Amino acid sequence: MTKTNVELARRGWEAIARGDFDAIRPLLHADVNWHGGDPSSPGACHNSEQALAYMARARDMRGREGRSLGELVDVIDLGDQVVIVFRPPDADEDGELRANLTTFRDGKVAEMVAFERPEDALAAAAARRDA
Repeated sequence: MTKTNVELARRGWEAIARGDFDAIRPLLHADVNWHGGDPSSPGACHNSEQALAYMARARDMRGREGRSLGELVDVIDLGDQVVIVFRPPDADEDGELRANLTTFRDGKVAEMVAFERPEDALAAAAARRDA
């Protein structure tokens, strides 16, 4: 099952890069949460429609053809979670990496948490496992 989560994360990344939000919709739980560490902060997404709208706005703001995502560097398998490591679109080739800690439930994305550094996403995943 964990390999499936990695594959789903990669497929989702590619679909967003293409702007294929119809392909993203079935990958998201209806009550998916997407935030930067505080689910109650303004701008946090609390369902699939909000998450899809956020993705569309981000893509429109940064241009087409995947620029809004940057470069996918790695997807790290952590069982029911994966860490998606990427280089932001405005970073140079050796620029800083960012990460999303993505949690799957029933084969769909239940939560995405944005982190400034992959190490922070990995530490958050470890803390959740140890809790």
